[in-house]
Amino acid sequence: MPLQGINTEPSEEVIKIWRGAEAVCFDVDSTLCEDESIDELAAFLGVGEAVAALTASAMGGTVLFQDALKARLDLMHPSRQNVQDFLAAHPPRISQGIPELVKSLQSRGCQVFLVSGGFRAIIEPIASVLGIPQGHVFANTILFKEDGSYAGFNEQELTSQSGGKARAARLIKEKYGFRCLVMVGDGATDLEARQPGGADIFIGYGGVVERPSIASKADWYIYKIRDLLEALP
Repeated sequence: MPLQGINTEPSEEVIKIWRGAEAVCFDVDSTLCEDESIDELAAFLGVGEAVAALTASAMGGTVLFQDALKARLDLMHPSRQNVQDFLAAHPPRISQGIPELVKSLQSRGCQVFLVSGGFRAIIEPIASVLGIPQGHVFANTILFKEDGSYAGFNEQELTSQSGGKARAARLIKEKYGFRCLVMVGDGATDLEARQPGGADIFIGYGGVVERPSIASKADWYIYKIRDLLEALP
């Protein structure tokens, strides 16, 4: 049952911004895709429950994202071969309606970006399937030693830090000269993108995971991706 007291019916102003967006940034895990790839990778490596608890804390906004990311990776300690084996065994589960929505936005001249706290190795193949340029992907990079063993993560990636999605949104606007940008996602890091100079509106998605603390602050809260498609003229 949908939560009470949230904006499931968008205002005229929100619809106007959505239709006029020059760029739309999608979160990936539990939004663009139906799963949390970090949790899935952790389960593949045998530490699923512990990592899922840390993911829930990060998405709920109760811990700094960079702390949760480091803790999860320290638990998983994925090697390059681990990641390759995971990708071979787990094809992406793209959310229903996403391919049509991305195609429709692009046909209107709207640029689509993926802004995620997940990993490039998992997200870049999804971008390719959807026809999204690799340069439009903002995500985290796992580092490996010469022998392929785990060596940490690139702390210079924008999305490796709390507030990183807001910085990514501002960078996208500045780089391309966009005046209007929309962020779509399910978690606290996505909500953070709606800051001065960042996303103009935040559209929350509860079709995979419903987070009351995020839903109550969204400019528009949806349970079906198709709602976004149908709102386009």
